[in-house]
Amino acid sequence: MTTGSSPSQGNSGTRSERTLVDLQASPERARELRQTISTLPSWDLTERQLCDLELLAVGAFSPLNGFMGQRDCEAVAATLRLADGRLWPIPVTLDVSAATAELAARAGALVLRDPEGFPLAVIQAIEIWQPDREIEAESVYGTLDRTHPGVASTLKDDGKPRIAGALEVLRLPTHFDFVDMRHSPRELRAEFARRGWRKVVAFQTRNPMHRAHFELTLRAAERVSGNLLIHPAVGATKPGDVDHFTRVRCYNHLLPHYPNGLALLSLLPLAMRMGGPREAVLHALIRANYGCTHLIVGRDHAGPGNGADGKPFYSPYAAQELVAQHEAEIGIETVRFEEMVYLAEDDRYLPDSEARALTPAKTILSISGTDLRKRLETGREIPSWFTFPEVGAELRRRHPARDRQGFTVFFTGLSGAGKSTAARALAMRLQEVASRSVTLLDGDLVRKNLSSELGFSKEHRDLNVRRIGYVASEITKAGGIALCAPIAPYDLTRKEVRAAIAAHGGFALVWISTPIETCEQRDAKGLYAKARAGLLPAFTGISDPYESPADADLTLDATSLTPEEMAQSIFLYLEREGYLGAATPERLS
Repeated sequence: MTTGSSPSQGNSGTRSERTLVDLQASPERARELRQTISTLPSWDLTERQLCDLELLAVGAFSPLNGFMGQRDCEAVAATLRLADGRLWPIPVTLDVSAATAELAARAGALVLRDPEGFPLAVIQAIEIWQPDREIEAESVYGTLDRTHPGVASTLKDDGKPRIAGALEVLRLPTHFDFVDMRHSPRELRAEFARRGWRKVVAFQTRNPMHRAHFELTLRAAERVSGNLLIHPAVGATKPGDVDHFTRVRCYNHLLPHYPNGLALLSLLPLAMRMGGPREAVLHALIRANYGCTHLIVGRDHAGPGNGADGKPFYSPYAAQELVAQHEAEIGIETVRFEEMVYLAEDDRYLPDSEARALTPAKTILSISGTDLRKRLETGREIPSWFTFPEVGAELRRRHPARDRQGFTVFFTGLSGAGKSTAARALAMRLQEVASRSVTLLDGDLVRKNLSSELGFSKEHRDLNVRRIGYVASEITKAGGIALCAPIAPYDLTRKEVRAAIAAHGGFALVWISTPIETCEQRDAKGLYAKARAGLLPAFTGISDPYESPADADLTLDATSLTPEEMAQSIFLYLEREGYLGAATPERLS
């Protein structure tokens, strides 16, 4: 097992010889470990942890030789460096349940398994600690705003201990998709050598590539007289991003447009933190480990967009500046680019500042990610100047217009507010006109059939709502209509459900805002009276909070509306948004 050495200083356009960590146990050692793992506690890795384990195992995260311990984690958060001074920008840690940590502490070891239960690795010489997640999140991401995916992920695990120790990998996670496009750092280095590529420009992406990206990458390769590695992240990215299956098909459509032999596509199993400048440094370190000499760093590289205040988390070129400060230490050079825009009169792309400096002025066209999503949702044309027709067709297959998508209407409100009745009325209304199947997931019925073992603690309430969200996401993915009517009292859990479902189709949050006084008057089951008497602990609205949604798509009060009127209001909303095929100004334009 090799440990990482200090990074080489600079590369002057030739491949850096960074030492790669290798955490994969020999066949003999793996057989020895397998004889003991049945007696050890185990942990099923999350999607992000699976990605991290794979990149640790193959050396893509060199110089890391395992999940970080407390000293390294705190040093990285505070200084962008490991405790021994080597550059590393973002914590790579293993969070587990308190029960798992306790068992691991007793055994002195922990087996790491994939979601199917197959053992992948063993951690020994266990270190367990409880991090200060707020300090870490603010230090690493520069904010505590939970709309930042990295912050949300860090704070979501609050209360969970972390585990570190000597890591030995029995086998890598299994991939059944795009197997011939997945390469370890050693494999890519060997492939570059076989092809005679001395200068390799890496392009990091988590989105489909369009004409602007094509022009940018082509210019980058020409600028350094090198070849191009399209190296998309195919682990967890930003909620709502296009799935990696669709993206890879889009990349394959794009490749033939490059000059023959210029570009290579390889998939990176990276779970992104959307950490802006710090994540750009991480991307540079990873690409140096893969044998690249250059990295394209564009505008707002790895940025998560805007925060709750509507302002960007990071300035547009902060990532370029931070990577440039550490180029020599990393052993990679940055190729900086600003946003590329299209000149209609010339039928070509230029960097934005160059385009705006032209005399006479030219017509500048661009389409934002938001506008592209709108065009896909409403069936409007995607112009060929923006994307290659094959790519546009692929996106349309994956993202049909709204009237052909599945969608979820998610009701929330106090007990007795009228959610279930309104949902039932809407279900009947939709079944009169919709060609898609309609499934009603009523809170009480789900409790009876899916969550009968759960109580009413916050943890169990959240689990129940996540179960409903999971079922609804599968219905939505399959093109059906899901109507969910739980209480869903907690804002963060509702947001998680929205993000999970919106990745597959439409989502509308309907708040039935009936006041608690009215809910108590209508309480046929006598639940409020029991809660007031202390017979029902943790009852929403009495002894447990209900967090009113600020992001509801529709707010209705059953005090002044009948169930039929509420259903009609929701039906009209769905028509306006295009889910039921109604013509809108956008669709007619």
